[in-house]
Amino acid sequence: MAFTAKDVKALREQTNVGMMDCKKALQEADGDFEKAIEILREKGLAKAAKKAGRIAAEGIVCAKVCDECGVGAIIEVNSETDFVAKNADFQAFVSDLASVVMKEAPADVDALKACMMGDVTVEAALQEKVLTIGENIQIRRFERYDESTVNVCYTHAGGVIGVMVGLEVSDNIKGNAAVVELGKDIGMQAAAMRPNFMDKSDVDQATLDREKEILLAQAIEENKTAAKPKPEAILQKMVMGRIGKYYEENCLLQQAFVKENKISVEKHIAAVAKELGGSIKLVKYVRFEKGEGLEKKVDDFAAEVASMAK
Repeated sequence: MAFTAKDVKALREQTNVGMMDCKKALQEADGDFEKAIEILREKGLAKAAKKAGRIAAEGIVCAKVCDECGVGAIIEVNSETDFVAKNADFQAFVSDLASVVMKEAPADVDALKACMMGDVTVEAALQEKVLTIGENIQIRRFERYDESTVNVCYTHAGGVIGVMVGLEVSDNIKGNAAVVELGKDIGMQAAAMRPNFMDKSDVDQATLDREKEILLAQAIEENKTAAKPKPEAILQKMVMGRIGKYYEENCLLQQAFVKENKISVEKHIAAVAKELGGSIKLVKYVRFEKGEGLEKKVDDFAAEVASMAK
């Protein structure tokens, strides 16, 4: 399978590994991008392959909860420039869209565009904004949590990242300010630490098997240069120990709590519940990062690596 300079560029951005190593990995993987990532990890070159997709598009993420009904919504709307994203009129429009999501519970973006916003449809209002602002504006994605959970939102850097958290809370402590504070802390945790899963039980077997293969390959590489090489049985035990570390890095509830890293997020939740005399369980969360996974043109990089992929 052939690969291009663009593939080398994308692999470098996702793994933070040098261009030549990325090119070699793609050659070894016969152009298979995911296999190239695994090769770099096995060689110990890519320490954190879970890096989020390159943020390229501009826009804003808005997350809000209705004060009256408790329904929450989070939405991402993209614009062409950061200048528009900072425009108060654009920000108000995105907030209004979140309100429509809360009220109408549309199934998808197309359904949202068919909803009414005042006297016109969202689609018509969107086109009016495009004409008024003079840039292409796209509703990318949204999520809605109903009132069955206590919903709390956290927004970072004026809408660069938004997180919505859904908590199952016993009746005797619903409405307690400490519960809302806990929800915001969990949202901040998810915003900062980019977990791939909520709980270790959510990690699918295929992901676990692939991770074990990568960790074993890493252990074998380390063993080659060890002063006293370890037997294979010990290497297998090392892999199982490192799986625990994988959970701590990738699963929100097992991550070290950002405000007190001596305890995990799940233990912090349990401590708050005990202090309040009730029960609290994190049942869902969603994290949006502006432009995550979208690509933006880079004018001068292709020429730099074009010859390398020939």
